[in-house]
Amino acid sequence: MNSAVEALVSSSNTFFILMGAIMVFFMHAGFAFLEVGTVRKKNQVNALVKIITDFAISTIAYFFVGYSVAYGADFFSGASELSQANGYELVKFFFLLTFAAAIPAIVSGGIAERAKFYPFLIASALIVALVYPFFEGMIWNGNYGYQDWLENTFGAQFHDFAGSVVVHGMGGWLALAAIILLGARSGRYREGRPVAFAPSSIPFLGLGAWILTIGWFGFNVMSAQTMDGISGLVAVNSLMAMVGGTLVAMVMGKNDPGFIHNGPLAGLVAVCAGSDLFHPVGALFVGGIAGALFVYTFTYFQNKFPGIDDVLGVWPLHGLCGVWGGISAGIFGLESFGGMGGVTFMSQLVGSLTGVAVALIGGFAVYGLVKVVSGLRMSEEDEYLGADLAIHKIASTSDD
Repeated sequence: MNSAVEALVSSSNTFFILMGAIMVFFMHAGFAFLEVGTVRKKNQVNALVKIITDFAISTIAYFFVGYSVAYGADFFSGASELSQANGYELVKFFFLLTFAAAIPAIVSGGIAERAKFYPFLIASALIVALVYPFFEGMIWNGNYGYQDWLENTFGAQFHDFAGSVVVHGMGGWLALAAIILLGARSGRYREGRPVAFAPSSIPFLGLGAWILTIGWFGFNVMSAQTMDGISGLVAVNSLMAMVGGTLVAMVMGKNDPGFIHNGPLAGLVAVCAGSDLFHPVGALFVGGIAGALFVYTFTYFQNKFPGIDDVLGVWPLHGLCGVWGGISAGIFGLESFGGMGGVTFMSQLVGSLTGVAVALIGGFAVYGLVKVVSGLRMSEEDEYLGADLAIHKIASTSDD
């Protein structure tokens, strides 16, 4: 009887995390269509190709190097050994891979319309093999004694349940390094003022946002990784943060569809860290503040800083809102704010800033190295022609 129960529990956990992996895997279609809809028509094919090839490169990099860097495990034993316990560890790898592969997908949106293809694939491999798993292992596996140090110093470990900082913050700040090294798109600024490049397809942009929003419930809820860890609180907090981000972005963005469809994503980025701690009302505030943060910072930096030409706004959306999410877990996660407790503000602040530091140092190192070796940016002629024809030799529609 005990053996049968253990087998059932093992099978259930494997199936549970497999469903989570599939949901987060499908989110990459959301990344693709969000970028397809935002870029100009001459760069739509490139947006689609980058996301799927980045995922393939990320899989190889994470399987052979990154997963071992983060968790000290590898897959070089026999297939019979790997399949033990219904292959749970293999499926867990698949689930965590979908998180790791989100990093290049995030970066892709920031560097769109002027980046070389193969150099950024190489950079993606280095990021997923070395930079991302270095920080992932520090936070989610206790590597290098970092979490113990935080607990001894500030009274609690850094809490990031589903990756506000570990995944989204890292992706956003890595993207910022690449964006700065690339420079602005040709014609984007004239006499220091931005020239509007209209999105090519609001329906595709909306489709991408919807896919990401729905998949996010797998991203957050299934971060429990086992059936007995399922929390309805995580689901409802994700919902409330998504709604808060949407409504605030609608008001502050003056009904702009781009802001409205990115608002829920801002809320969901921010709620990841403390989704298992917040009261739903707290999650609503966290998401709403993230929506405001995204709209304000995206508008401000696009208008005032020509060197930061962030096509999809991935730095404010993932980088800044991710850091806000990490810090907010140390505010709205406290019992005095209706949360579950077990966190401290200082641990959340220091842990979040550590993620920023690792991302910026790693980003400038990797993208700077690739820039020196092969260059990062397309030629002016290719950029004018568009990445679709210049790189892939085909347009997105036959009437181009």
